Amino acid sequence: MMWLAEPPEQEGADTAVLAQQAVDKMTLLGPDIASPRAAGKYTVGVPMWMWVNQNATTYGPNTASASAGGVTVTATAKVSKIVWQMGDGTTVTCTGPGTPYKGSDAMAESPTCGHVYSKTSAGAQGGKFQVTATSTWTIDWQGGGAAGQLTEIRQSNVQVAIGELQVVR
Repeated sequence: MMWLAEPPEQEGADTAVLAQQAVDKMTLLGPDIASPRAAGKYTVGVPMWMWVNQNATTYGPNTASASAGGVTVTATAKVSKIVWQMGDGTTVTCTGPGTPYKGSDAMAESPTCGHVYSKTSAGAQGGKFQVTATSTWTIDWQGGGAAGQLTEIRQSNVQVAIGELQVVR
């Protein structure tokens, strides 16, 4: 008969618990939406560029460790995708932070993350579309002879007004 101070299953459970504790230390947040801005003026048919500001708590990478009983688990989190619900029934999935718009880009579509509205937001609640950006954090962890991957989901919202340009003659 063999006696173990801790059953082997317990060790695996401990590393998973430590991994979650490490993630909890990170304070992962939803995307820090840089564009579209709530105060911006956007137009039907004109490409909208979407992008987020990047830092450790809103985009990653973010690393933290947790220890117990001589075992240390280190976890590293980074956003693997952002799904944008545009408020007009359209969903856009971007696998990066997006590309900041520069005035010299004129009417070009974003090379990485964008949308073109086909209708105004006049009929939406408050006259604005509710845009929701949902980030998927992929977290790789290892320690205590184990490794794994966790996923966390975070959201941010912004309201945008989409108008129409009228040609006056």
